[in-house]
Amino acid sequence: MSVAVVMISLNTGSIRLSPLEVWQTFLGQGSPDSQLVLFEYRLPRILITMLAGLGLGVSGAILQGITRNGLADPGILGLHAGAAFGLIVFVSFFHSMKGMPSLLIPIFAFAGGILTAILIVMLAFDRQKGIIPIRLILVGIAIAAGFGAVTLFLSLRLDEATYSFTSRWLLGNVWGRDWVHVYALVPWIVVFFPYVFSKWKVLNAFSLGDEVTSGMGVAVNRERLMLLMSAVALSCASVAMAGGIGFMGLVAPHLARRLVGPMHQYLLPTAGLIGLVILVAADTIGRSIFQPNAIPAGVVVAAVGAPYFLYLLVRSK
Repeated sequence: MSVAVVMISLNTGSIRLSPLEVWQTFLGQGSPDSQLVLFEYRLPRILITMLAGLGLGVSGAILQGITRNGLADPGILGLHAGAAFGLIVFVSFFHSMKGMPSLLIPIFAFAGGILTAILIVMLAFDRQKGIIPIRLILVGIAIAAGFGAVTLFLSLRLDEATYSFTSRWLLGNVWGRDWVHVYALVPWIVVFFPYVFSKWKVLNAFSLGDEVTSGMGVAVNRERLMLLMSAVALSCASVAMAGGIGFMGLVAPHLARRLVGPMHQYLLPTAGLIGLVILVAADTIGRSIFQPNAIPAGVVVAAVGAPYFLYLLVRSK
C-alpha cells in the first residue's frame, strides 16, 4: 500500500506525469522537463513526507508505550509546541544572519522539544514514584498552552514574509522541498529509529506496569527518559521539515495496534509505515484535489485525526 501511495504521489501534481513517464525518468530516459519536475520538485517533497510520517508514527507509538495511555501524542504532550517555539526563536533572532541555513531549523526545533521535555519530566517527577505517566500528559497539555502563547506573541513581531512562512508551518504545510532538507532529516531517522526498535522488549515490559517492569531488571526511569528523548528527536525533526502536523502520532499507533496487536516489535514499524502512508496521502490530496489553492497536509490530517481523537475520548469513558 505504501508503494502504491508513493507512486500515485509521484504521478500527481500541477504538472501530471504518467506512470510510464515517471519510470522512464527514473531510468534516465525522460525529457528535461520531466526530470526537472520529478527530481528537483516532486521527489524531495515526497521523501520529506515519507520520513516525517515515519518519524511521527514511531514517536507516537513510543509515547503511548511509555505512558501506557492511548491518548498520548507528540502534539498533545506539548512537544510540537516546543518545536514551534524553537522555530519562532530561529526566525525571530537568527534567520537574518548570514550563513545560517535552513538546516538549523531541525536543531532549533529539537532544542525547543528538549526544553519542553525537560519541563514535563521535572513537573511530572515524584521523588518516591519517579516519573508518573499520567502526569506527563497533563503537564504536557499545560506546557503546550504556555509555549503556544509565547509563540503567538513572538510571531506577531515578525515581518510579513517571515510571518507568512511561520503561519504556513504551523498549519502543517510541507515546506522542505529541496534535497538539502532531505539530507537534514535523514540522520535523525537513521540514528533514532534503530535505537528505538532495539528497545521493543522494554516497551513491551512497560505495558505490564512500573513495578513489574522494575522487577524484570529494567531501569524504569532511565529507560523511560531515554525513550522520551528519542520520541522528542523523531517528532521535532519531522515537524521541523514537514510543519506542525497534528494527530499523526495519535492515529498511526492506534491503526497499527488494530492490525498487528500491542507487541512493539511489530507495532513500531507498522506505526511508522502507517504514518508514512497517511502523510504522503494527505500531502498529495492537499496539493492536487484542491488546485489551484493547495491545502496544507496538516489540515487534511487534522480533518481525519480530530474526529478520531474525539471518538477515542468517548470510548475511553
